[in-house]
Amino acid sequence: MAKPESALTDSELADFQRLAGFMIPASTEFQVPGADDSLIFADIVRSLGRDEGVVREALAVLSDLAGGGFAQLDEVEAQALAMAFLGRAGPNIRAMGQAVLQCYYRDDRVFLALGREPRAPFPVGHKLEQGDFSLLDAVRDRPWMWRDLDGTGG
Repeated sequence: MAKPESALTDSELADFQRLAGFMIPASTEFQVPGADDSLIFADIVRSLGRDEGVVREALAVLSDLAGGGFAQLDEVEAQALAMAFLGRAGPNIRAMGQAVLQCYYRDDRVFLALGREPRAPFPVGHKLEQGDFSLLDAVRDRPWMWRDLDGTGG
C-alpha cells in the first residue's frame, strides 16, 4: 500500500490502520471490506483534516498502552487492547471513530453490500419511509430553551 499523504508517521499509520480493522472488521458473510482496507484507510487518512492532531493524541495513548507499537502486537493482545482503548471516552477517540465511520460508509463496496446504489442522494434522491413522529413528542414537550430574539416565544 502506498503511504497516504499525511503528517502521521509510518508507525502511527500502521497502528491506526490496524485499529480501524478492529473497529470495523471485514465480513465474508456480508461481502464487505474492513475499515483497514487500503482504499478505505487512505480515504480516512486524507479526510482527517483538523482532527489529525487529536487522532495523533489518541494514537500516542494507544502506542503507550501497547508498550511501543500496537501494530506489532499479536492478534489476541491487539484485540483486547483495541476493545479496552475504544471503550474509553474522550474527544480524541470520538474524532477517530467519526473519521473511520464516515469514510467507511461512503465506500461504494459498502454501499452495494447495504443494497444501495452508490451515488449521491441528489438530484435523483432516495426514498425515505414515513416514520413514527410520535417519537418526537418528548422533544416537543420540552420547555423552550433558545433565546427569544423577536419576543414571540417560539
